[in-house]
Amino acid sequence: MENEIIYSTFFNAVQESIANGTFAKLTLAKTVGKPELQNIYVRMHVEDNILKTAITFKIYTGEKEEIVKISEVKDIEADLMPHINNPFLSALLFTTEADITMKLNKKRVASIIEQPPTFKNADPVLLEFLG
Repeated sequence: MENEIIYSTFFNAVQESIANGTFAKLTLAKTVGKPELQNIYVRMHVEDNILKTAITFKIYTGEKEEIVKISEVKDIEADLMPHINNPFLSALLFTTEADITMKLNKKRVASIIEQPPTFKNADPVLLEFLG
């Protein structure tokens, strides 16, 4: 499969997990080299009674810094894609049903691996919102 199909499959799984209330967390990790941007974490956030994402960028420039971006749920792929392959080689979706990992190998070919879930409970903000 081409990378675009893998990316689409992965982000569809992200959207489905949010819609069905199983989303626990999303993390971008495994960087190339030693970039300033070390991790990106995505959790759910409610603002004005609208479900959104809180994207936390962990930056290390001698001191630790966190920048949080509140964004529309529908924009999660657009928000994260610029960081995939530069500098991140993996994206990990944690749901209550499975851990879904999208990895890029040394040749930058994407693949998806599904494993048993790490989290038993979905994101508490999501659960409260879906009530």
